[in-house]
Amino acid sequence: MGDERLTAESTETCQKTASKASDCCGKLLCYKPHGFTASVITKALLGLLLFGVIWAVTGPSCLPGQNLFGLVILFLSAVCGGKLISVFRLPRTPPIPALLGMLLAGVVLRNVPYVTDAVYIDQTWSAALRNVSLAVILTRAGLGLNAAALRRLKAVCVRVAVGPCLTETCTVAVVAHFLLDLPWIWSFMLGFVLAAVSPAVVVPSMLLLQSEGFGVQKGVPTLLMAAGSFDDILAITGFTTSLGIAFGTGSTWMNVGKGVLEVLAGVLAGGVMGLLLHFLPSEDQSDVVLQRCSLLLGLSIFSVFGSLAAGLGGAGGLCTLVLSFIAGLSWAEQKAPVAAVVGRFWDVFQPLLFGLIGAEINISSLSAYTVGLGVSTLCVGLLVRVLVTFCMVLFAGFNMKEKIFIALAWMPKATVQAAIGSTALDVARSSGDEQLENYGMDVLTVAVLAILITAPIGALAIGLTGPKLLQQDTHTLDDGERESTRADGLESKL
Repeated sequence: MGDERLTAESTETCQKTASKASDCCGKLLCYKPHGFTASVITKALLGLLLFGVIWAVTGPSCLPGQNLFGLVILFLSAVCGGKLISVFRLPRTPPIPALLGMLLAGVVLRNVPYVTDAVYIDQTWSAALRNVSLAVILTRAGLGLNAAALRRLKAVCVRVAVGPCLTETCTVAVVAHFLLDLPWIWSFMLGFVLAAVSPAVVVPSMLLLQSEGFGVQKGVPTLLMAAGSFDDILAITGFTTSLGIAFGTGSTWMNVGKGVLEVLAGVLAGGVMGLLLHFLPSEDQSDVVLQRCSLLLGLSIFSVFGSLAAGLGGAGGLCTLVLSFIAGLSWAEQKAPVAAVVGRFWDVFQPLLFGLIGAEINISSLSAYTVGLGVSTLCVGLLVRVLVTFCMVLFAGFNMKEKIFIALAWMPKATVQAAIGSTALDVARSSGDEQLENYGMDVLTVAVLAILITAPIGALAIGLTGPKLLQQDTHTLDDGERESTRADGLESKL
């Protein structure tokens, strides 16, 4: 009897212990990290997994001091820098653009002792990845062009896009020629680099104001988003033409003719390939969106690299813009899923682009004289741009506060400067001319300064002045009615 009682008590004790252990395990399994904690853990795990997979495949090529190690560390650092800087924001203002943190991450990796030796990146790989990033962002810009909005906004859209861009280009060219001692063609190249407004800063800020009803009655957000795309196309076209002239051989008129030829070749080739994507792939095929994305991105990257191989480096970017615009125009409503996939590709290449641009800047090799003159050139160009933008909307039906807001919102520079700012330096390096490399580094340095200065200031200016200077529409409208109201209201004032 005693043994049976002991056995029963032992069994009961074991059951209670097992029950408690089961409850603890159940509670542990039921707990799942969520929110910010889960996001940090997931991204950290993905980063470690990326590095681990590349190391497992390549072995010694992914050790410190090797090219693949540098690229992986740069990418992960740029992603972390973008996330960290986006956390800091003021109430009722858009976050500081993530691209600024990505750029600073590249600068830090390039200029911290010992780190810069471990994070080595081959220049050939760097140039190739920047060109791929250029193709992706130009494809996205072409798909983002709204032909209907451009038609509705008509004259004021053209004035806001063309006037400030060309005026700032000429102003920067004159100032840079005398302050930075750049040749005239390189001065104009720098002018077109700085003259482009950044959709990566303007569009999210405008969407935030638009969602709260600020400026929608007069169509201010729609105007700036539509004009921004046209502004970028004009700047890229001017830059590619100047690039062709700067690296051409022969007489000046022959170089000008070559620059014009590159523009025509880019437009013609882009138009032909855009029409090709209208017919292929056919809609009866499976995975149409995937095939369209593959063809679009493949042709865009081929256009950028093919134009460089053919000696028509200026044609590639314009060809990509025209190609993606015509393809998106022919796909109509079916363009949205393709644009979404291209946007995902940009999420990957954006940290690479801005990180690699930042990694090109060696602070120890920069002189305070060059930086100071570069900032002076930038400030003069910005002042002229703001004044000219204000003049362009004087008779467009806006009140004084709206005119001031439009002028301030037309300052930010980032995406285009990163995309084309290093192109001239890459071409100069391939030519082997040290003097041209110095000119290319000056252009890149001022482009980086423009991003560092205008991107955060522009985003804060839009976020802080928008609610104070723009009228708020308190009516609840669906998207279609809201768009129609904006367009009709602005058209009646033109």
